[in-house]
Parts: sequence; C-alpha cells; structure tokens
Amino acid sequence: MTSDTGNSTIFGLDRDTAAFYRRLGPGRYAPTVHVQGAWRDDEQHMAPVSGILAHEIDLHEPREGMQPARFSFDILGMIPARESRVEVRTTRPGRTIELVEATMLVDDRAVVRAHAWRLAAHDSRAVAGVELPPIPGPDEMEPWSGADTWEGGYIEGLEFRVDPERRPGRTRAWIRARNPLLDGQHCSPTADLVRLVDTANGIAVRVSPREWMFPNVDLTVHLFREPVRGWVGFDTSVTMGPSGLGITSTTLHDEQGPVGRAEQILTVRQLPSR
Repeated sequence: MTSDTGNSTIFGLDRDTAAFYRRLGPGRYAPTVHVQGAWRDDEQHMAPVSGILAHEIDLHEPREGMQPARFSFDILGMIPARESRVEVRTTRPGRTIELVEATMLVDDRAVVRAHAWRLAAHDSRAVAGVELPPIPGPDEMEPWSGADTWEGGYIEGLEFRVDPERRPGRTRAWIRARNPLLDGQHCSPTADLVRLVDTANGIAVRVSPREWMFPNVDLTVHLFREPVRGWVGFDTSVTMGPSGLGITSTTLHDEQGPVGRAEQILTVRQLPSR
C-alpha cells in the first residue's frame, strides 16, 4: 500500500515526513507513521489525534481575549490510520464563555468527538495561587525508552525522562516529541501540550500491555493558564478496580510548573491466551 505522495510507507503511512500530520486542505489531514498506535499497527494513537482536534478548535472563529480552559474527548472506536477530516462548530456562543465542538471523521465515520470551553481572559493575578505540587525537572530524571514497553511509530518518536523511583501505577515523567504536530505549520502552545497528554496512560502501567488491555475511552484536560512550549511533565497515577474499570489521573506541568489536570477512564481486559 502506498501513500498519495510516493513517499515510502509502512501500513500505508508516510515514513518520510518529519511531522505527525500533513495538511491536505481545510480540515483534512494525512497521518504519518509518527501517529501510529500502540495497540494496532493500522490505527492512530489518540495523543496526536487530540492535538489535531485542539489545533482545529484554535482555528475556529478565534477571538482576542478568549482562552481554552477544558478539552474533553470521547473516543468512539478504533481510529484508522487513514486520511482524516475534522468538522468544527460553535455549540454555545457567548461573549465571555463559549463551547466549541470538533469531530474527527475517517471514511465519513465519526471516530473522536471533542468539546472545548473557551473562557474570557481577565487579570486575576491578585488571587492567583497553585496548590498542585511541582515535580523535579527533566534534567533531574532518567532517560527511558517507551519502546521497551510499547510498540508503534508514535511512541518511537518521543523522548522520555522518568523518575528513578517510579513503580507500577505511579510515576513522574517528562515527555517531548521529536516531530511537530503539522508539517510546515505552527500550532499553539496549548495544542502542542494537548498532543502529548494521552500518553499518560502508558507511562505508569500497573500491568504489562502484553498481558492486559487497558485503553482509555475518553480524555479530559483542564488548564488554568496557557502552557509554554517544551517538555511536558506528568505526575501520574493509575487506579484499576475489580470489575474492568480504571482511571489514569495526571497533574500536567510545563517547564514553569503545574499547568492543569487530565483524567482518562479505562476499560481493563485480560488478553486471551495464545
């Protein structure tokens, strides 16, 4: 199977473009091998998908003084690694508060639906305060190869620093991507952070993904300020219940400190014996 550009491919994915996506036109994107998922070779990892949805939300009816405060993503099924289209609309317009919806479609089937609250910026420095604890910087942590635990082009394109005292279900880590979200285009610092957040479910695994499946069916990101570009920090814990449910909870950081929170609900299933 080959791409429409003639570039070398793997499972139909462009291997030559040093970015997660190539833009094909308004709202249309071609995923590259750098979005390849961890569970299947022919799917997109949710992390870059959430980044491209955040980018499209940024582009939709932008207004000076409005800022993204929450993104919620519902994963409607496997996300095929094929040409993807994003549709965006404002579902709750307002002067200081608005709600925007974005949907990714592959083969005209909705695969992920996102909602984002955008709130007006106000000067609140007089009452600003952060109760979320900081974490050591990336230079104080150890390199880690995510490919030792996970497969796929997305994980291979990341750089990790992890807490040497990490344990199953609990870790602190820093991640950055070697490739940009879009080929030849810039995205906002917020989209740059959001495109990595879904990785949280893979850095503090309680059990081996070769023995159990625990994919998330959603992702929610709350932000209390605009992040800065660079390393993204994760202070992550994974909880698994007795009836097939789990939660991955993360405090998000940039290199200036805590910036928000993320939650993922998991479906926990033992892999069948071979």
